Amino acid sequence: MTFLRLALFAATSAVILPASTSAQTVMQINSSLPEGSFAHVFLQEYETRLEAAASGEIDVQIFMSNTLGKEEDVLQGLGFGTHHASLSASAVAQVNNRTSIFDLPYLFEDRAAVQVFADSPAGEMLADGFDGTGMVLAAMWDNGFRQITNNVRPIVTPADLDGLKIRTPTNRQRVEMFNTLGANPTPLSFGEVYSALDQGTIDGQENPANVVNTAKLFEVQQYMSLSNHVYLPTFIVIGEPFLASLSDELRTTVLETAKGMAAWTFEWGATTDTETIAALRDHIEINEIDFAAFQAAGAPLYDSPTFVDVIGVDMIEATKTALGIE
Repeated sequence: MTFLRLALFAATSAVILPASTSAQTVMQINSSLPEGSFAHVFLQEYETRLEAAASGEIDVQIFMSNTLGKEEDVLQGLGFGTHHASLSASAVAQVNNRTSIFDLPYLFEDRAAVQVFADSPAGEMLADGFDGTGMVLAAMWDNGFRQITNNVRPIVTPADLDGLKIRTPTNRQRVEMFNTLGANPTPLSFGEVYSALDQGTIDGQENPANVVNTAKLFEVQQYMSLSNHVYLPTFIVIGEPFLASLSDELRTTVLETAKGMAAWTFEWGATTDTETIAALRDHIEINEIDFAAFQAAGAPLYDSPTFVDVIGVDMIEATKTALGIE
């Protein structure tokens, strides 16, 4: 939703829930990840920047590890006015199908390509996919390229995934990806992953290296394979009822501060990835993959109805155009 449409919404819509009962507005932001994670770092930076830019008009309150409720419930609550904002990743695909573009394997070569996408017509098309959901995409922040960890063997080629129970987020695209690659995908909410790995219910999982580190998944995993199979950003989404309760000036500050932070998050993510992988070598065996073999194995997904019918041909073509892909 563009700023112009958002302003029109604010002027014509009733406020469901006041942002605050005092002169200072309270803005509560939820994340499924724990304290100390990259998401926590980003939200703390946002808190600092926004409170400074708003000159004391807003009090940003951060809630990690789904303290405000399950991620899916929080996202639903944004439209009802019971929640203010969320920093989410895979879960937003249940709200906006176009975000499943990030589930296509090996689409983004590096973080620079992600930023090109975000500033392109394809990025605007993705943002417009939140129209009618009760929330607005304020910005896309870094998350990282996802890596595969497991307790059975190093993963070098797709054949090494054969029969392994790999936890995936609860979306059809990631499930089909790992089916196609030969694994036995097991969808679970992130909060269940550590215990499932510890108990041997699943053999492995896939997440950015920073998550493997901050969630201490290396304590219950033996191998990490640098697969880089998908890049997934985090989406800072804000409820329309909350935004409608703000003054025009404060609303603009809330949104522009989030967008202005994007480049900083990508720079932080690139540096931290390198440092984190180096540090993880003391805790978990790390190996490179056969990139060409994985790329070839994932190629059929670009024509799969599970991806194409959900994402939309127009979204896929706009993304290829933005990235210069034939």
